[in-house]
Amino acid sequence: MAKRILLVTGTPGIGKTTVLKKLVGILQSQGFQVGGILSQEVREDGNRVGFEIIDLGRRKSAWLAHVKQKTGPTVGKYRVNLAGLETVGAKAINDAVQVKTVIAIDEIGPMELFSLEFVKAVKNAVESSKPVIATIHWKPNRIKKELIARTDIEVVEVTPQNRDSLSDIIAQKLSCFCPRSLFKPLTKMTQNKLVLCECNSIVLFKASNKANV
Repeated sequence: MAKRILLVTGTPGIGKTTVLKKLVGILQSQGFQVGGILSQEVREDGNRVGFEIIDLGRRKSAWLAHVKQKTGPTVGKYRVNLAGLETVGAKAINDAVQVKTVIAIDEIGPMELFSLEFVKAVKNAVESSKPVIATIHWKPNRIKKELIARTDIEVVEVTPQNRDSLSDIIAQKLSCFCPRSLFKPLTKMTQNKLVLCECNSIVLFKASNKANV
């Protein structure tokens, strides 16, 4: 049986965020309202200087961590921007719980766990009735232990062998938990734009215009 909460894990650089970004695009193209956050590294002159978090709903962004951040907890050479993590990251997750169909969280890791507001938002998402897809750091941490102890969670590891197809597989799993009443209204449908949710025979309609991620 498909699980409502999917945790995507794997070693650093394996492509967890890439899998989630592709998954968000697939779900949005099928008419799902996806909210939450994505993270991305930022480079200057070829060197990584920090990480941004992006609110999928409001299209706002903030620094998650930066080498020139003056205050905040330290992770390696970076300092964590707690203010941005809470005003953009935690808010985006909480907003998604209220008004979106699927909640995406990238990532639940050492930097993010410094924020109590972020941890509360993650727990709020998990306790909701909505599908949640989250990338999670490969090393054990306190919230990871709590999450994997739940019976409604599946942990999926990204590998070189499955990373190209994993987004499509997860999209199929998540579609089975999304009531049609939560879909965006569709204004146009074209031929060959149907997707069948095999696990409960609900027909999902793709929107004609894909959202950019």
